[in-house]
Amino acid sequence: MPSTDEGPIPAIVLGGSGYVAGELLRLLAAHPRFQLLGVLSERRAGEPLANSFGHLAMLFPEQRFQSRHDIERLIAREPRVAVFSAAPHGVAASLIDVLLRAGESTGCRVRVVDVSADFRYRSADAYEAVYKHPHAAPHRIEGFRCALPEHLADAPTPHMAHPGCFATATLLAAVPLLALDLSEPEFFVAGVTGSSGSGREPSISTHHPNRHSDLYSYSALMHRHTPEIVACAREASGMDMQLAFVPHSGPFARGIHVTLQARLRAPLDTAALIAALRDYYAGAPYGAPFVRVLDSAPRLKEIVGSNYALLSAVSDGRTAAVLCAIDNLNKGAAGGAIQWMNRMHGLPETAGLTAPAAGWT
Repeated sequence: MPSTDEGPIPAIVLGGSGYVAGELLRLLAAHPRFQLLGVLSERRAGEPLANSFGHLAMLFPEQRFQSRHDIERLIAREPRVAVFSAAPHGVAASLIDVLLRAGESTGCRVRVVDVSADFRYRSADAYEAVYKHPHAAPHRIEGFRCALPEHLADAPTPHMAHPGCFATATLLAAVPLLALDLSEPEFFVAGVTGSSGSGREPSISTHHPNRHSDLYSYSALMHRHTPEIVACAREASGMDMQLAFVPHSGPFARGIHVTLQARLRAPLDTAALIAALRDYYAGAPYGAPFVRVLDSAPRLKEIVGSNYALLSAVSDGRTAAVLCAIDNLNKGAAGGAIQWMNRMHGLPETAGLTAPAAGWT
């Protein structure tokens, strides 16, 4: 439903010094309605945003990171707030709970989109089985649903959780095959991600001399996002699936490329498979404005820095290979979150998100 209110909508970013938070800030700076109210980072409270995000210094020259108590005071003054949570899993749920309680006590209508893993599962038990620690706010789980905007007509809950970046690319490729009953529900996925997917804190896997000009797999067949992908695919298609997932670390900073293979239920050539993907996303509830289905293989350079997803497919008549390329920080996190928040506030889904890829990065 279109919004009849033309005023600015105050926005708060949690986990403010990480890469996804930085991408949220970059996108919010150009958004026609969401206006940055505060950025929470307990560790950097009081420091200028520019200390962590030099590329945003001209956009936010005076803005500083704030503490949790600062953010609670800001919420107390507002009738509504859009909260984007980019805090780490295991931390996000408790912060969100605090801010929702602050809104409830003052009458502020707080809407949350969480990009962490804390609200991607429908029960605390399911979350705890994967992350091996108790959920910090189990009483809030029923207020969230995890899905891609392309796969769910409307937000059925007050708040939304966005799937992870690998999950986003895999679900965009897998769900049409399941929903259209084109393939057997057993998928083999190989995905390659850029180093920014590992977060801001340096590690052996992201240290440049180790990652440059190299390619290697990790957590093969046991990646923690596998059950999340299976659960989201079931929600989107109504079908159970089996997933064998092998992620790889690529020698680039941004982007994800996923190759999904599955056995077709009936013979289908490449042209028919691509047409089926195109028809599926053309018929999505909101038209899937950020999904493009190509006749040729997608390339990362055509999407990095943007909220667009590129899909294509190949068939030998028996096996389907569906290819998907996205930007992990944008479509796989910050941009997808803004898509949901746009919809939750009755704004055009594309608001603030139509900038093209940078190209020759």
